Amino acid sequence: MVRVLAVDDEKPALEELLYLLRSDPRVRSAEGATDATEALRRIGRALEAGPDGEDAIDVVFLDIHMAGLTGLDIARLIAGFARPPLIVFVTAHEGFALQAFDLKAVDYVLKPVRRERLAEAVRRVRELAEPAIVPQAPEQIPVELGGVTRFVTVDDIAYVEAQGDYARLHTDTGSHLVRIPLSTLEERWAARGFVRIHRSHLVALRRIDELRLDAGTTTVRVGSAELAVSRRHARQLRDLLMRQARG
Repeated sequence: MVRVLAVDDEKPALEELLYLLRSDPRVRSAEGATDATEALRRIGRALEAGPDGEDAIDVVFLDIHMAGLTGLDIARLIAGFARPPLIVFVTAHEGFALQAFDLKAVDYVLKPVRRERLAEAVRRVRELAEPAIVPQAPEQIPVELGGVTRFVTVDDIAYVEAQGDYARLHTDTGSHLVRIPLSTLEERWAARGFVRIHRSHLVALRRIDELRLDAGTTTVRVGSAELAVSRRHARQLRDLLMRQARG
């Protein structure tokens, strides 16, 4: 999963780019910066945190024409770091491609950004950021029941329901309460295909049987359960399901 910083001083363009990046299931996180100072400060935190830190960044998507330092200037500064993030330029101008690749940019994406073209850039970044993807071993989570500890395989969980500081794990054979916040499980299991559909629910994408829109309300069916999808998450969920169906 790729961690992204996108930099563009035009807010609408930045918001559109972030939306497209966050819709890609290979993108773990995507943050934005609207100027060079903010971008360099964020990159500095990432380098201090190291590649396994919470603030780590794998790639910076850079606009070229910006007030103050340009995207090319930022890329030159980043190149001086010991372990710089990868660079992808996103620009409306074709004339800087040679300079961009001299700076060892991974890709050069022209505006207006098309979803398919951006997906190709993410693919290239992922290949470089994760050159050897090791198959994940089945993860298990311990649950307590009547003084007995059992281990539930994460792949057997269809969806998770928030219950205060606890989370209820729903499988085909029953449910189990664990003292872990839903937000923690959302971050931990993103790479395993779990997506947030509501402030109260986290769902395994592969276990969704049906998506329904009725009178402006969106729901999904997961086995025998029907779960509400918030407006905030509805569009991204539809995009992920369509991509999953095409794949």
